[in-house]
Amino acid sequence: METARDGQTLNLTQENSAAVVLARMNNCSDPRFRQIMTSIVTHLHAAVKEIRPTQEEWFDAIQFLTRTGQLCTDTRQEWILLSDVLGVSMLVDAINHQKPSGATETTVLGPFYVSGAPERALGENICLDGKGMPVVVSGRVTGIDGRPIAGAALDVWMTNEDGFYDVQQPGIQPNMNLRGLFHAGDDGRYWFRAAKPRFYPIPGDGTVGSLLERSGRHNFRPGHLHFIVSAPGYESITTHYFDRKSPYLDSDAVFGVKETLIIDFEDHNDPKRAATLGVDNPFATVTMNFVLVPSPSQTR
Repeated sequence: METARDGQTLNLTQENSAAVVLARMNNCSDPRFRQIMTSIVTHLHAAVKEIRPTQEEWFDAIQFLTRTGQLCTDTRQEWILLSDVLGVSMLVDAINHQKPSGATETTVLGPFYVSGAPERALGENICLDGKGMPVVVSGRVTGIDGRPIAGAALDVWMTNEDGFYDVQQPGIQPNMNLRGLFHAGDDGRYWFRAAKPRFYPIPGDGTVGSLLERSGRHNFRPGHLHFIVSAPGYESITTHYFDRKSPYLDSDAVFGVKETLIIDFEDHNDPKRAATLGVDNPFATVTMNFVLVPSPSQTR
């Protein structure tokens, strides 16, 4: 076996490939980076040896990754979408967010979160295009001890009735449609008006859509509302609540559904109450409560 002057193996073979590559990282000064790359190289080389791709198949894989990157823009994140549909986003979430019993569970951020949502007053309507059945969302933010968290921030976003986020339809939907930042009152309570969520397809016109189609999978998500809930002294959570009556709960394209996050929307046909709440009739109501845990610095 030929070796270079520094004692490292010169020839990379099918048998020694991972070891040869890893030996080149002996001078890496970042232990965590070295640990990560060691695992990635080891598993990647093992996968290639198991699959034994042809040159054409490997080039197709490279082209797939290239096109995935080319599809990313300020309003579309195909890499996050790919991570989501492969279940990796939910796996990373599960590893990093192990909550005590009673705390609100987390789930994927998704590719359509936009920072800087406008601050809105409690009770305000975030449905700017007027589509869909009106829904009144209300609830309470508390700690694991049941005490209300005054001023807790709730960053909310969702699709419209047609199944698109506002950033997917610039010039069609109003800017920041179905997005808003609310703050709970002193009693931890909040409420706002929106549109009842419906199931929708994630983008199917890119590499992720092609992957799902070739895998015999659909690209639909059940109806839900996204939230990031945060407060000083508490761990923030990224989560969403799902409509129990929505299709695709058992086959969410991004594996984001958890039993504790499935809730009931109640439909109403009550013109008088609708007028009081400031929504059209018929309408729906739903309660979404959030339970936060103290940040690690607060538990020491």
